[in-house]
This record gives sequence, structure tokens and C-alpha cells, in this order.
Amino acid sequence: MAPCVSCFLLAVLISAGCKAIPSSDPKCTEKEGNRTYNCENLGLREIPDTLPNTTEVLEFSFNFLPTIQNTTFSRLINLIFLDLTSKVKISIYPQSLCRCQINWVHEDTFQSHHQLNTIVLTGNPLIFMAETSLTGPKLLKHLFLTQTGISNLEFIPVHNLENLESLHLGSNHISSINLPENFPTQNLKVLDFQNNAIHYISRKDTNALEQATNLSLNFNGNDIKGIEPGAFNSKIFQSLKFGGSLNLSIVFKGLQNCTIQSLWLGTFEDTDDQDLTSATFEGLCDMSVESINLQKHHFNDLSSSTFRCFTRLQELDLTAAHLKGLPSGIEGMNSLKKLVLNANNFDQLCQINAASFPSLRELYIKGNMRKLDLGTRCLEKLETLQKLDLSHSDIEASDCCNLQLKNLRHLQYLNLSYNEPLGLEDQAFKECPQLELLDLAFTHLRVKAPHSPFQNLHLLRVLNLSHCLLDTSNQHLLAGLRDLRHLNLQGNSFQDGSISKTNLLQTVGSLEILILSSCSLLSIDQQAFQGLGNVNHLDLSYNSLTGDSTDALNHLKGIYLNLASNNIRIIPPHLLPALSQQSTINLSHNPLDCTCSNIHFITWYKENLHKLEDLEETTCANPPSLRGMKLSNVKLHCGLTGMGIFFIVVFVFLLILLLIFSVKFILRWKYQHI
Repeated sequence: MAPCVSCFLLAVLISAGCKAIPSSDPKCTEKEGNRTYNCENLGLREIPDTLPNTTEVLEFSFNFLPTIQNTTFSRLINLIFLDLTSKVKISIYPQSLCRCQINWVHEDTFQSHHQLNTIVLTGNPLIFMAETSLTGPKLLKHLFLTQTGISNLEFIPVHNLENLESLHLGSNHISSINLPENFPTQNLKVLDFQNNAIHYISRKDTNALEQATNLSLNFNGNDIKGIEPGAFNSKIFQSLKFGGSLNLSIVFKGLQNCTIQSLWLGTFEDTDDQDLTSATFEGLCDMSVESINLQKHHFNDLSSSTFRCFTRLQELDLTAAHLKGLPSGIEGMNSLKKLVLNANNFDQLCQINAASFPSLRELYIKGNMRKLDLGTRCLEKLETLQKLDLSHSDIEASDCCNLQLKNLRHLQYLNLSYNEPLGLEDQAFKECPQLELLDLAFTHLRVKAPHSPFQNLHLLRVLNLSHCLLDTSNQHLLAGLRDLRHLNLQGNSFQDGSISKTNLLQTVGSLEILILSSCSLLSIDQQAFQGLGNVNHLDLSYNSLTGDSTDALNHLKGIYLNLASNNIRIIPPHLLPALSQQSTINLSHNPLDCTCSNIHFITWYKENLHKLEDLEETTCANPPSLRGMKLSNVKLHCGLTGMGIFFIVVFVFLLILLLIFSVKFILRWKYQHI
């Protein structure tokens, strides 16, 4: 009898039906309700009627719009940001070879757009802009005319630019920076001339910029060959960029008697520039500069005299400057606060001669091109150092890191990620008790002591231990980190693929962010996170967890929960309350079951779409007919179908017949035994 009942129940379940609800996307993508729209690359020839009049931000790049007139955007009077970028594109569609290609901007184009703040015309081959084309916007602050074919600045209409803060003119054919007469510069903060044909700068050119204060001026890629003496005399700049100039001596001499916060003089891989000598920097003695970038340059005969005019610098960037060491005996650089030596060729940390820069607060030696030996006490003179980045430098040490970091008692940020194996002793960072952030990602850590190597870091707030091949069975590994807020354990394995009731997380009850992605987890004990009451972000993605693992989240409320790319098929009804109390949940890329056996979860899912993230990638894996279907579009009919009713009627009929025959049999048996 039992097998018969099972067969009929199975038949009823099989007869349950599934149906999908299709969805359609709007032509222009709404990014922010009634305010921000993306209409890029849609082949449009006019502004769609579907765009509401309340639109404030419109991205209209790569469409067909050869001219713009005063009627083109007249309906969208609330526009604040308008992007009409055009670039050459390759596509399987012939009409996609080029987009927008605006040639003409007519009179009074934006006359009704009083709130318009930014206009982007990048990549359009402009032939004509009417004198009154930009009148109307009272707050126009940013104008992008990059790669528009401009060769003369007289082309730019000057009307209504009094509030302009940034003007971008890069990648054109401009040979002189002489702005049109009466061009308003009093509010100008950014003027970009990069990649033009400017080779000479005269005093007349720069006189038009006298009203601008703290201007950022970009001449990258112009190869300046001459600057008239006094052209920059007594002027103050936020930043000046002369990247790619072949002769830096000309630049330094031309900038005499000016004040610059940031001077960018780096070069590029394809620029065959001159080697830098002590004579190159003579002009630097006659100017005031806070920060200099000299990346990718070559130094010829580097000596202490090379830095004679660097004494007032606060920041120096020598990234990829082919350095094997800094000379000893450098004097007077007591003002230097930040030194960047990334991507050079040091063999040992002591080769930077850190004692020459006693006031350093930030030191970056990231991506050293050779295996870097930390040595011992190489940085002990840097008593004020607060940030140290030694990542990606093939550092290897069997006993780290007290001798190597001797006397760095004010260090707050330390990055040793992407290095070779490091052996950590008990209190491995005893010399750095003020550490607030420690990054050891992708560095194999060999913890030699049974106790925590971090136990004296009472102020540490962020610890990155991702992909460190840790022994996670050491329950004391994180002891002492009483103020830890952010812990990344991504890529570390747990014994038997499970986080047990007693684990290394019990000593870090102050955690707010916990990342356990890619840890090969199969299960989590119901009480594994019991001591983590402050967590508001939990990432368990890229594991092999099932729906039952959500039972460990019962005591957590209002958190961001990432369960993407796990092995969740079915979430039982009794575990749904644990999900309901979270603020945001990601269940994408799981092999979800979209049959009636999971109907309670699917119903819950549709009722909580506002909490769910990455809906497009949250799809069905079973049954095959619905594979790849968005979960939010699936509609299940789990009641009895006609076929199901038929089977039940037959079953009941057979049951009644069986009952009748049974009664007859019993009565006959009793009659025979009277």
C-alpha cells in the first residue's frame, strides 16, 4: 500500500506547472528615478519622448546628432549635466562606425537651461560654435572640448563663461595658449592643454591667467622647447604638468619666481628624453614647490649634489626612475614628508639612505623590480613615519618584523602584501604599537608561536590576511585585536571545510566587516558567529555552502550578506526568518531550485526584492526548462492540476474498493466462525 501512495504523490508533484514572466528593458537606462538617464549608443537621432522633463543628468554619447539647436534639448530645462561624447567605434553595424559627430552648435542652444553645470563635447569634430551658443546656463562650470579639432582659442565663445571652473582642450591642434580677449578666468581652476602642439610659452600668453588663483595647468605631451623669462613670475599654481618634455632645464628656468603646490615632470615609456643631471635642477632653487613628480626619468651620475635644490620639497615621487640606490650625504631635506620610490631596482632597503629624510611621514617602495632585502634597522631614523608600503617587492624573511621595523613607533599603516613567505614570531609587530591598518594579503605567513603575532596591536582597525595560507585552527591567532573592525580572511581554508563553534573569530568581537569568501567552506556551525554582534557586513561568497548554513545567522540583524556563488539549492522555510532580518542579500550565481519544493523561498524572494542585490544573476538551475531564468520572473503553480486531480480520484476510488472488499472479507470471516 505504501509504494502505491508514494507513486501517486510523486505523480501529483510532477504534474505541477511552471511559468515565467518575461521582462523588458527601457530604451534609455534609468540610473536615478526621474533624474539620471543613460542613452548611450542607442542610435538615437533625437531626444526620446520617454525622457521626463525632470531629467537632470543625461548621457547621450555615441548617437546620431550632427547639429544641436535651441530646440534639441528645449524640453529638458532641468539639465545639470549633459554628455555628448563622440568617438570612433568599431561595430558589426555600419551605423556604429562613428557617433554623435556634432559639427555645428547653433545660436542660443542652451538658452533655457539655467541650471546646466557641465557640457561634454569630447570627440566631436566641431566646425562652428555660435557666439551665443553657451548663453543661458547661469552656473556653467565645466566645459569639455577635448579632441574637437580646435586649433585656435578664438574658436571658443566667451559669452556666459564667467563662472567657468574647468576648461578641457586636450588632444587638439592648439599651438598657443593665448586666450581670447576678455576671456573670463577669475573662477578658472583647471585649464587642460595636454597633447597639443604647444612648444613655446610667452609672457603675453600667461598674462591672461593673472586673475586665476590656484590654477591647475596641464601641458603634458606638448614638448615645451622654450619659455620666455618671467612668463610665470610671481604666479601661484595649484599644479603644473609638463610631462613628456624632453628638456627639463628649460622648464625649471622658465618657472623661476613662481609658487607651485604640485609640479608633474614625469615622462612616458615612448619618450626618449635626456638624462637628468645636477645642472638640470638649478632653476628649482629660484622657485617655491611643495611636490615634484619625476617618474620614469633616468638620472646621470646621481649624487648628493643632485638634490641641492630639493630642500624645500614636501613630496618627491621617483617612481620607476631606474634607481639602484639613493646617495648618502644628502643634506637639508628636513621638510620632506612623502617619498615615493615605487618600481625601482633596490637590492636592500638600506640603499635608500633613509637617514637623509628624517621628517618622512610616508614612504612607498611598492613593486620593486628586484628581490628586496629588508635588512635590519634600515628605517630606524624615521621616527615620524606613519605610512609604509613595501608590497609587491618579493620580500622574504624568516623572522619578521621587529628588527626590520625598529623604532617605527608612530607607524599607522603598513603594507607587506604580495611578497614571499614571512615568518612571524610572538608579537611580530612590537615596534609598531600604533598600527591601525596592516595588509599582508597574498603573503604566505608562517606563524611560529602558538600565540598571536598581533597581540600588542590594540589600535589595529583593519587587517587583511587574504590568501595567506593561514593555520585557521589556531584559535589564538587573532588574540589581542580588541579594536579590530575590518577582517579579510578571503582564500584561507578551514579544517574539514567547516567553521566550528570554537574558532579564531571568538577573540575579535568588535568586528564590523568580515570577509570569508573563497574559503572552500562546506558548512558553518550554528553558533560559529555567536560573539560577532557588531558585524554589519558579512561576505561568504565563492564557497560551497548550502541553504542550511544560514542557520548560523539567526542572531545577526540588519547586515549586508553576500552568499553569491555558493551551492545553495533550497532554503527551508524555517531558515527564512534569518534572511528576513538582514538589510541587503546577494544570492546570485547559486544553483537555485525553482520547483515547488522551494516554493516558500521563491515566494519570500519576490516579497523581498528591495533587499536583494544582483537580481539579473540570481537565476534558476533546476528544472532544465527554467535554467537561466531570473528568479524574480518565475511563477510557479503548485496547486493540483487536472492530471493531478485525475490521479487522486483514481486513488480514492481504488481505496474505497479496497475498503469495501476488506469489510466483506472480515464479515465473511466472522460469519464462518460463529
